[in-house]
Amino acid sequence: MKRSRPPSFKEAVSSRQYFLRRAGCLLPTGLMHRTERVADILREEISQIVGYELEDPRVTAVTVTEVRVSENLRAARVYFTVAGDEDEHRLALRALRHAAPFVRKQLGLSLNLPRIPEIYFVWDKLEEQGERVDQLLDQIERQWEREGKDEG
Repeated sequence: MKRSRPPSFKEAVSSRQYFLRRAGCLLPTGLMHRTERVADILREEISQIVGYELEDPRVTAVTVTEVRVSENLRAARVYFTVAGDEDEHRLALRALRHAAPFVRKQLGLSLNLPRIPEIYFVWDKLEEQGERVDQLLDQIERQWEREGKDEG
């Protein structure tokens, strides 16, 4: 019985056998658009800069969740979340917006891009909205259970 060899990277990309795996950032670059590749690299670099190079205490609990880059690579929206209440989110947003020129300069030093995009920090409310939906679903479930006990 003859064993078949696994396809080479070039063969796999040409035959579309590779699937994109965003979570592990192990993406074959031939299957991604340039803006997606740049956004992925920016997310990793900005996470490092915010986590280790910014010394502002207001950004210690910041997590960069996503980066979206414009088609012409001139602007990047950096979505972030903070562990804490709404006041801590506002303070972190103010600190990040103040630090945006420094972050852009550090990106220019570490990345080999012809032009570093303008950085715009945006508070990512998706997680909070998801928690709110979970709370509402739990509330509905408890209400149904109460109604079921009342009828039975």
